[in-house]
Amino acid sequence: MDTETYADDETVRSILTGTGDTWAVVGLSTNPSRAAYGVAAVLQRFGKRVVPVHPKAETVHGERGYASLAEIPFPVDVVDVFVNSALAGAVADEAVAIGARAVWFQLGVVDARAYERTRAAGLAMVMDRCPAIEIPRLGS
Repeated sequence: MDTETYADDETVRSILTGTGDTWAVVGLSTNPSRAAYGVAAVLQRFGKRVVPVHPKAETVHGERGYASLAEIPFPVDVVDVFVNSALAGAVADEAVAIGARAVWFQLGVVDARAYERTRAAGLAMVMDRCPAIEIPRLGS
C-alpha cells in the first residue's frame, strides 16, 4: 500500500495549521515511555490543546482525560489515534460521530477502509504519519 496516498503534504499542513487547536489523543496515558506521551508534549509546545483519551481517563500534561471520545464535553478538532490498526477504524468512526474535523492515524496505524469512510464523511485524514515529525518538516 502506498501510504503517500493517505498523507499528502497539503492535507498534513491543513490539519496542523487550519483545522483547529483541540486535539483528542486516543491512547494517551501517563506512561512517559509511550510515543503518545512525547507527541502530546510536542503538540502542546506548538499551541495545541491536548485532550487525553484512554480507558483510565488520566490527567496528562495538565489536561483532564476522558475514557472515550463521546465523553468529551466540548468540540474536538482533530482526533490523533495511537491505537493499533485493528482498533483504529472504530476510533475513526467515533471521531465522525462526535463531529471532529480531522483524524490523524499515527506511524504504523493503517486502515484503508477507515480512511475511505472518514473521507466520505467529509473529514480530513492523514494515516501513518506523526505530527511531531511533520510540524518541523513542514515548518508549521
